[in-house]
Amino acid sequence: MNANIVKTICLVGNFSSTMINFRKELIIELVANGHRVYCLVADFDQQGIAKIESWGAKPIRHALDAKGLNPIKDLKATFDLAKIFRQINPDVVMSFFVKPVIFGSVAAKLAGISRIVGMIEGLGNSFANLPNGISRKAIVIQKIQIWLYRLSLPLLDAIVFLNPDDKRELLEKQKIKVKFSCVIGGIGVDLNTFKHTPVTNSDKQVFLFVGRLLREKGIFEFLEAAKIVKQSHANAEFIVVGGFDDKNPFAPKSDDLKEYFKSDIVRYVGEVINITDWLKGCSVFVLPSYREGVPRSTQEAMAIGRAVITTDVPGCRETVQDGVNGFLVPPFSAEALAEKMIFLIKNPNLVRSMGEISRRMAEQKFDIDIVNEKLCTLMFNEEK
Repeated sequence: MNANIVKTICLVGNFSSTMINFRKELIIELVANGHRVYCLVADFDQQGIAKIESWGAKPIRHALDAKGLNPIKDLKATFDLAKIFRQINPDVVMSFFVKPVIFGSVAAKLAGISRIVGMIEGLGNSFANLPNGISRKAIVIQKIQIWLYRLSLPLLDAIVFLNPDDKRELLEKQKIKVKFSCVIGGIGVDLNTFKHTPVTNSDKQVFLFVGRLLREKGIFEFLEAAKIVKQSHANAEFIVVGGFDDKNPFAPKSDDLKEYFKSDIVRYVGEVINITDWLKGCSVFVLPSYREGVPRSTQEAMAIGRAVITTDVPGCRETVQDGVNGFLVPPFSAEALAEKMIFLIKNPNLVRSMGEISRRMAEQKFDIDIVNEKLCTLMFNEEK
């Protein structure tokens, strides 16, 4: 294919929020280059539809349930997707996240689409290690996912990973043969939207957690570390931004966190639309996750210019050079997390200098214009 020739492209994701927040720049660029773009997710509301249409793309609902475990519904949704693809007759189908990559790729093959690309933005919670080992339920889900990957990934013309650990875990360890695979790093951020904003308040360190309130995101380690730090440094502030994920089978319930949020140790603000303001207001970004693709929230914090404390696990380790722009700590350890927090409280000059380095790293590794250029190269079959 030639990127200069007008093409019809279907972008398939889970939710309108991720399509709007993560694919905005890609959609706008494709439309600006004259391509016909269709955006398919499961939960478009009128606001989401209006947003996609304002960018010149066409929103369509599909029936895949990202959190569902009903194989009959998934099979029906796959055939429904194939029907949509036949009606649109796109030149390219590109899917993001686990279920769209698996079932969207099968649907595209059934519809006879000539170019099928998938991007796995993390292997999901069933592949994350836990302090007490992987649960029986997670093992079952993981086995099912691997079986589905064996079925679907060979159908793709190209499969994209965000970090090398996921590629090794899935393709090499499971011996899944694919036509083409690559690692592109993070999905990128708009460096003009997330402008460099140096830390101004050195008197009080503000530690910020942003993410869904899942055990696998390290929320409990963050909360326990806050308790430890507050014992010796009462002036430190801890903020949690993010919502509960009630449909996720691995998610803690709100009652599990209620006691933490009732205390004056942590400030819980829930979901927000002005995340840049919260990133600018913090000193240090903290994500003690058990496994990631490459976390978008950390990329945004780095672009703003924040030191990062995160875990030495797949995906997270792609964002930090230990001791350079932040620290890598072992997963599951609130004590190790608290130790690095206290170190930065005692060394406020490091907070600023590490933040400066984070910004430079974001410019080099996470510029969304560079990432989208790579994705367009893959979509238009221009692998070098």
